Amino acid sequence: MALEMRDRCERCGTAGLGPDGSAAICSYECTFCVPCAEAMSGVCPNCGGELAARPRRVVPA
Repeated sequence: MALEMRDRCERCGTAGLGPDGSAAICSYECTFCVPCAEAMSGVCPNCGGELAARPRRVVPA
């Protein structure tokens, strides 16, 4: 099972969270940009779980 790698922040709507970009996710794959994750003190507003750095996926050249 692979991560969805969503490309938009669920809080502010910022686009551009591509597979090789920085983002934060919870165990349910709720996805947030780094500034929003920091503003929420690393806690997912949807499930109350911990937000962690999302692994990056290398985009083929």
